[in-house]
Amino acid sequence: MTSAAGLLLEAEPDDYVSIEAPPRDCSLCPRLVAYRESNRAAQPGWFNGPVPSFGPADARLLVVGMAPGVKGANRTGRPFTGDHAGMLLFNTLIQFGLARGVYAAEPDDGITLHDCRIVNAVRCVPPANLPEPVEVTTCNRFLAAELRSLTEVRIVLALGVLAHAAVLKACGIPPTRIRFRHGAIHELPDGLLLANSYHVSRYNTSTRRLTTEMFEAVMFEVVGRLAVVG
Repeated sequence: MTSAAGLLLEAEPDDYVSIEAPPRDCSLCPRLVAYRESNRAAQPGWFNGPVPSFGPADARLLVVGMAPGVKGANRTGRPFTGDHAGMLLFNTLIQFGLARGVYAAEPDDGITLHDCRIVNAVRCVPPANLPEPVEVTTCNRFLAAELRSLTEVRIVLALGVLAHAAVLKACGIPPTRIRFRHGAIHELPDGLLLANSYHVSRYNTSTRRLTTEMFEAVMFEVVGRLAVVG
């Protein structure tokens, strides 16, 4: 999929056509637009735009995060690349054969994903790394389009409560119907599996809410389910 395939018309936000990803200058969320512009002024060499998905379109596993970090994906233009969260995620994907290479926190480090794709529930970096509910809702159209287009996806791994709720909403399921629980794997009505893990953030790992062993245990279950569902 192309990263700027979504076309924004001059009418209402719902008038997107051929939605695949937000355009480079997506104007749907005023607060995020203002923050983007301030980042572009301060750091013109950074990516500073809606971060596109990373990984093959025929992947069977989709990893969904929350939003780009200001010095991470917002800087590098690749999900989970450039900040602490990427270390645990990419190194674990490498360990389980879902990525190849050596993660060096830069988009040109040569990392490739195999049978796995990564996307964020909110594509633009939010102030204080925390999107507001209206921004999550507004950006959900792109996650829904992503899920529709990825016809081979069998399992979605949601990193954190926000990502879990965003995936359910994108699938047309009220988020209150299925509660987030670390380590759980939920079967959705259409047969898609939704796996839960605490987010791989620095805060969660430094407080040991999420340890390397805990995340590896989740990935072990996910890979095992992939082997079963084919």
